[in-house]
Amino acid sequence: MRKEIYISTKGKETRIAVLEDGQLAELFFENPEQERMVGDIYLGKVARVLPGIKAAFINIGHKQDAFLHFADIDKASIEEYADLLGDDTSIDEVSETTVEEEQELKGLQPISTSSTQTAEAYAPRKSHLLKKGQPILVQVIKEPLGRKGARVTTRITLPGRFLVLMPFMENKIGISRKIQNPKERRRLRNIIRALLPNGYGVIVRTAAEGKDTRTLRGELEQLLATWEKIEKAIPNEKPPALLYKDIGVTSSVMRDLLTKDVEKVVVDSKGLYREIVAYSRWAAPDIVDKIELDETEDIFEKYGINKEIENSLSRKIYLRGGAYILIEQTEAMTVIDVNTGRYAPRQNQEQVSLRINLDAAKEIVRQLRLRDIGGLIVVDFIDMEDEKSKKRLFDELRKEFKKDRAKVTVLPMTEFGLIQITRQRVRPSVFEKFSEPCPTCAGTGTIFLRNLIFRRIERWFSKFRAIYSERNLTLKLHPTVANYMKSSFTGRLKTLKLMLKYFIKLKIEPDPTLSVEEFRVISNKTGKELTEVGTSQITIAKENQNKEEQ
Repeated sequence: MRKEIYISTKGKETRIAVLEDGQLAELFFENPEQERMVGDIYLGKVARVLPGIKAAFINIGHKQDAFLHFADIDKASIEEYADLLGDDTSIDEVSETTVEEEQELKGLQPISTSSTQTAEAYAPRKSHLLKKGQPILVQVIKEPLGRKGARVTTRITLPGRFLVLMPFMENKIGISRKIQNPKERRRLRNIIRALLPNGYGVIVRTAAEGKDTRTLRGELEQLLATWEKIEKAIPNEKPPALLYKDIGVTSSVMRDLLTKDVEKVVVDSKGLYREIVAYSRWAAPDIVDKIELDETEDIFEKYGINKEIENSLSRKIYLRGGAYILIEQTEAMTVIDVNTGRYAPRQNQEQVSLRINLDAAKEIVRQLRLRDIGGLIVVDFIDMEDEKSKKRLFDELRKEFKKDRAKVTVLPMTEFGLIQITRQRVRPSVFEKFSEPCPTCAGTGTIFLRNLIFRRIERWFSKFRAIYSERNLTLKLHPTVANYMKSSFTGRLKTLKLMLKYFIKLKIEPDPTLSVEEFRVISNKTGKELTEVGTSQITIAKENQNKEEQ
């Protein structure tokens, strides 16, 4: 697989595109208005403890309290840390060291620290220890989404290029499963075991493969120094307080994505170019020669990435031969429908369905990664009868998802032709970042028929005339509805019938502040509004009239 990375820093926004085999696969944005929160460490304060849902809400100084599930407090697990990093890890059992390894590691001493372990007082191990108002040390593992606050954990991690430090995981060492050579895994584990101070754990990342002791020791010392600064800051801070801000998107891409399979890195800023080159000389010397500086005004336009971004916000994505997929995001789940479209070759139906479904599977995985869609995803593939075809489609999906750094679970196809997927949600999707609900349809994508709107207006006037005697009125409507009522023959006829039926003189006026479904009625005599937007006030008026009569 050919991987290319393009980084644009023009304007206030930093945009990063990752291409795989010439197709846009991942997209990252960073701007002052949408700062990255994942990885930030806070000294928070327990706002509420809710045993019924096995969770607590933590005040970390944001508009919405963060969500802390009891499962994120106890039972620490290295596999769960891997979700945050996109690294596939496992806990290794302790094994005996060979004579050769003992000679190699002879003379290595654990790194000494001046840590006082102050943070342990703010990291409860059991959920029943949580009390309202209690200070607590937490780290963000999921960005806020809509009306939901960030999700946090008490399991603190500090990721580096080669290692991930875990302050409260005493003497636990995890090795990336992607490092498959048993001898290399044993070598790395023994190096870390010799260097690691008591009271700490470490994950050895894939990028550490082949690195020498000096390199690993240097990064471990940096991570320990960072943790000591955080610990020293705790007694001087009053919760809620930010103790540690994780690196930005650009730095995290450099840390996590600059791997051996990267063939090209294009940057449009001299300063950032020098920074990436300097970092690569230390972390990934093999790709230094692959880093290019291109000061074109818009490298995303030059390399055709802008067009791909526009397509990523489209509901309909075309496949070869005219087939297409439809992607609909809702608050509860994302629904994807696969359609044949104009695709109709001279083959039997089973072969046609399988070919379209296999093409759709590759594109669906790419779109989920590109749009950063998480949560529950249901895909309605084209029906297939052969069990072998269904298994082949399932295997294709699992193979494609191996490229995804997020944690994904795929279930086999149901008898209704549906495949259910759950994908780890860390941050809002691209669609959620760059869209907002339509002010006309309130995000439903549909509006009421004009006839239904007219019937609502007519019902309002029937109640109004039963209470009031005013005859000279102004009806304010959305400009499209007002134009229909004034210009079309049917609209004028309905307006005339309304005036004759209720003995009123009615003036139609457009009001662009109203949605299609809303209306206002104004008294021309007093200038007083007789309705609130789209809501009948007849009940209130009737109560007031009864009081006056009494």
